Amino acid sequence: MYILKCIAQIGGLLGISLLGNKITQVFDLHFPGSILGILFIFLLLEAKIISLEWVETGANLLIAELILFFIPSAVGVVQYKQLIITNGASFGFVIFLSTVTVMVSTGLLAEFLNKIGKGR
Repeated sequence: MYILKCIAQIGGLLGISLLGNKITQVFDLHFPGSILGILFIFLLLEAKIISLEWVETGANLLIAELILFFIPSAVGVVQYKQLIITNGASFGFVIFLSTVTVMVSTGLLAEFLNKIGKGR
C-alpha cells in the first residue's frame, strides 16, 4: 500500500510540474516550468484545495533520495578534468561563496517568517 501511495503522489507532483512546464511553453514565459509547478502546489496547499497528506509521503521520498538526482551531473564533470585543474580554485571559491550566501539568506528568511508567525 505504501508503494502505491508513493507512486500516486509522485505521479501527481510530476503531473503538476509538467503542467507548469506546458504553461511556460505555451505562454512563452521566461522562467522554469518546474518553479511554476512548485508555486501551483504551494497555492493549492495554502487554499486547502489539496491536503498535505495527499503529497507528503511522495514528497518525503523524493527529498530522501535527492542525492541520486545529482549523480549524473557529478559524473559529467569528470569529463572536464583539465578545466577543473586550471580553474578549480575559482570554482571552489564560487561554490563556497554561493553556499554561504544561500545559508545566510535562508536563515534570515526563516527568522523573519518565524517572527511573523509568532505575531498571528
